[in-house]
Amino acid sequence: MKETKSTCPYCGVGCGVIIRSEGEQIVGVRGDPEHPANFGRLCTKGSTLHLTASAEVTRQTRLLQPMRREHRGEAPRRVDWDGALDFAADAFAQVIAEHGPDSVGFYISGQLLTEDYYVFNKLAKGLIGTNNVDTNSRLCMSSAVAGYKKTLGADAPPNCYDDVNHAGCIFIVGSNTAFAHPILFRRIEEAKARNPQMKIIFCDPRRTDTAELADLYLPLQPGTDVMLFHGLLHIMLWEGWTNTDYIAAHTSGFDALKSLVREYTPEKVSQACGISKDDLFTAAKWFATSPATLSLYCQGLNQSSSGTAKNAALINLHLATGQIGRAGAGPFSLTGQPNAMGGREVGGLANLLSAHRDLANPGHRAEVAALWGVPSVPEQPGLTAVEMFQAAADGQLKALWIACTNPAQSMPDQATVRRALERAELVVVQEAFATTATCDYADLLLPASTWGEKEGTVTNSERRISRVRQAVPRPGGARHDWEIVVDFARRLETRLRRAPTLFPYTTPESIWLEHRETTRGRDLDITGLSYALLEQAPQQWPFPEGASSGKARLYEDGVFPTPDGKARFADVAYVPLAEPRESRYPFSLTTGRLRDQWHGMSRTGTLGRLFGHVPEPAVQMHPQDMARRSLQEGDLVHVTSKRGSIVLPAQASNEVGLSQAFIAMHWGAEFLGGVSSTGEPLAGVNALTTSAYCPGSKQPELKHAAVKILKAELPWTLLGVAWLPAQDAQAAREQLKSMMALFPFAACVPFSNNPPLDQAANSERNGVLFRAAAYEAPPDEIVQQLEQLLGLAGTVDTLRYADRRKGQRRTVRVRREGADTRIEALLLAGDTSAEAWIKSLLLQELPAQAYGRLLLAPGAKAPVAVQKKGKQVCSCFGVEAPAIEQHLEGCGGSPDERLASLQKALRCGTNCGSCVPELKRMIRSLVPA
Repeated sequence: MKETKSTCPYCGVGCGVIIRSEGEQIVGVRGDPEHPANFGRLCTKGSTLHLTASAEVTRQTRLLQPMRREHRGEAPRRVDWDGALDFAADAFAQVIAEHGPDSVGFYISGQLLTEDYYVFNKLAKGLIGTNNVDTNSRLCMSSAVAGYKKTLGADAPPNCYDDVNHAGCIFIVGSNTAFAHPILFRRIEEAKARNPQMKIIFCDPRRTDTAELADLYLPLQPGTDVMLFHGLLHIMLWEGWTNTDYIAAHTSGFDALKSLVREYTPEKVSQACGISKDDLFTAAKWFATSPATLSLYCQGLNQSSSGTAKNAALINLHLATGQIGRAGAGPFSLTGQPNAMGGREVGGLANLLSAHRDLANPGHRAEVAALWGVPSVPEQPGLTAVEMFQAAADGQLKALWIACTNPAQSMPDQATVRRALERAELVVVQEAFATTATCDYADLLLPASTWGEKEGTVTNSERRISRVRQAVPRPGGARHDWEIVVDFARRLETRLRRAPTLFPYTTPESIWLEHRETTRGRDLDITGLSYALLEQAPQQWPFPEGASSGKARLYEDGVFPTPDGKARFADVAYVPLAEPRESRYPFSLTTGRLRDQWHGMSRTGTLGRLFGHVPEPAVQMHPQDMARRSLQEGDLVHVTSKRGSIVLPAQASNEVGLSQAFIAMHWGAEFLGGVSSTGEPLAGVNALTTSAYCPGSKQPELKHAAVKILKAELPWTLLGVAWLPAQDAQAAREQLKSMMALFPFAACVPFSNNPPLDQAANSERNGVLFRAAAYEAPPDEIVQQLEQLLGLAGTVDTLRYADRRKGQRRTVRVRREGADTRIEALLLAGDTSAEAWIKSLLLQELPAQAYGRLLLAPGAKAPVAVQKKGKQVCSCFGVEAPAIEQHLEGCGGSPDERLASLQKALRCGTNCGSCVPELKRMIRSLVPA
């Protein structure tokens, strides 16, 4: 047994992990108690990292050898690394020779390590001579970058996580922190428990789990954040709650802003935002008069056509009240991805250069050219993410290199993205997982190493640099991302007749040392850091040469990195949504995270247990909106925007407001599919979202689209559910996934029996669920193929019923254990009305012998009541809602005492704590206070 300290590859909290490995296999993971980001805690996703790295998952999902397609639409064939990289270098050299450097583009990822990011940036801007290198962080953090630079002068979050312990007021806006940054949320919960006088304001269109901790919830209308922030400043000015001394000494531009916000009266703001005037006054008072106010914000502000304005308007509030530059105070942007910060540091965006330099600045371009030893860095602005795929769709961009990201799931306006991937002459995908939708479009697939196999660094939201360490060897023929880039770059140098090489690197550290030198004298100066120092403990920047430690908080002296040393107020006007709802599209659709899933689920989607909390895709609607449209729970609906349409079940939820709807961002074509009436494949939630973007940050408005929701008349339905051997489950799901396009609606997800996490290795069972609907019964061979994949074909223990005239079919495979009979797999086709009880028999592994022929009788009701499998609340210990409700029936005391009783009896909420907000909500709703 070996233990290796590393960093979690999920969100920007940057938790330290300790990886346990045996030989070449990762067998366990736990939080690093010495890491200052998490002090040993991990969320549901981090706690299951070792399961995503199991031998079975690796064998069935990983890209393990270079693969090449001779022709689009064909299966790729295996090639060796020399052949793969020679082909790539020849193809890129030819495209560059024929169409120029700007005919190629690189779309990379906030999940790469800083060293990977650096060489990609140098490859594009230093060797090829194009600024067409952008990243999925453009979809995540570019508005935060622009907002910080516009007001404070540099892209430097001024706060640290410890500030939650010093805050008198925490203002959470545009962030479901409980789901998106759960370990930081645990720290907020603890700080609130220690200091009950702390005020927490939560501002979001949805009443998410984060609201459970709030003293004040502001349910603003989508897109009205700037209106709200200006309205709060209007009240602060009227009531004399601004800090005039701080404004005079440390800021500029306040008079223009003051004139602007004069029009944002409480009456006007209340009406536009949907918030009472009393709540506006309360929020303004708490924010301005607290001893220290900390703002936490994320994609609700960033993913907007007004993203820069939203960020800047919030920072205005901190500058106007002097709530910055001291413990517990400041505007703290929470990073979405594990190394979006590191990517920003090395200039891994189309408008940036190394060490927070601006591409538009001739002096900055000259500095980088000198550091790299090249004649110049191109001044032509690079294509940002949306622009890059639009250019490829228009035929202007000929070659695309995509690394560690899945734009065929995550980019908005999927019709354009897929047209781009189809039209590009060359698509290279550098990826660890072979199962992402983007891999289907690749001419060349290059296998990359991933978490547990890599060496390098990442930077979290609080500017803390942590080491990522290799615990096990890379599987198969996978290579490190930086190695792939360096090898390709050297081959391209030969073809472009460039010498000497710009890429002399032999280790990640050699890359990092060059990156370190580019930061000398900059705001993020890390010239005092070394790998050796980072081996001892993670460190925050800046950490210049001669320093003994990094800086926890910035701007404590009131001096900002602007020409006059003063922060700048931004007089940004409120601009409505790019696509406001209207009569034809009367719903505001928002997207967001699920608690137990990550991005496109290429990693978390391999684990059935992480689907326990939310097992299938759905669109959430307010119960009144469903009633007005005569929709029942689970009814299929068409959700349609101006760009596309998808079909999925409707689900009633009091989290969303009237005329609003919510779909989780994770549901892409890998899990949710179908085909339109015109034969076009349905591409998940981002078939709906708009590519309209903020003019300042170029970040698209993924958080809002105007949609219509209409009932889908698909009378023929099918449900297939099966327990499968571990070595077959993922392979079966991949084959089932390919069949989703045969139906107007289909979903395919894994599931598990969800044993306690500390017992999972010995008792976990995995299965797959396939759900579909159509206008009429499909040909028999399609249903037979589904039976084959679900293990329902050709076994003596399989029971069958079929009525071709009615298009009905029922197949059940049983397992006999002594006197008991249990269902192992089932398929209901044409009539799924018995789903509730027969699926529960399978999922709960209950004896089924008493049901006899009813297992095959269409529409049959169970003679003995079968309790429907309850919603799972605690993923760590597999605790479901019915068990919690039953315990609470006999539980007295205060809410805190009831929570403690639940934790003691059922263990829920005692491991990662991610389910604690939901437990509190259940306590409040089920047990009178």
